[in-house]
Amino acid sequence: MFTADHQRAADELLRVCRSGGVVGLANWTPAGFVGQMLKLVGRHVPPPPGVQPPTRWGTEDGIRELLGAGTAELTFTTASVTERFPSPEFFADFFLNYYGPTFKASEALSQEGRRAFRDDLIDLAANSNHATDGTLISDWEFLITVAARA
Repeated sequence: MFTADHQRAADELLRVCRSGGVVGLANWTPAGFVGQMLKLVGRHVPPPPGVQPPTRWGTEDGIRELLGAGTAELTFTTASVTERFPSPEFFADFFLNYYGPTFKASEALSQEGRRAFRDDLIDLAANSNHATDGTLISDWEFLITVAARA
């Protein structure tokens, strides 16, 4: 989902899968937590011109555009994974230091911009939080795609 050329990656997935074989994908949805986080990244550091959003792979329409012509059947299931962190602040710091999209965006920002970005990540986490004890418990939605190769 983080490839520069979505169609080329989709074509390659189908090329290496034998006829009648299956390609399975699990991708973050645009409306889910990670999709919202990626949108937040784009508000702080706009993507280069022409770059498609990685969450395109997390939509049925996007997958149909990318894989549809080479498949005999597409099935979709939406699921979620529950993630836990010691706090929303810990989550923000962890993702700013170790998760590629947020790490790279942070590197491109001034010190003031990094603080604002961190604050926005904390707010995103706090707004999705199910915990009441200061920890963070959040459900992160993803789309499971099973594509049967034609």
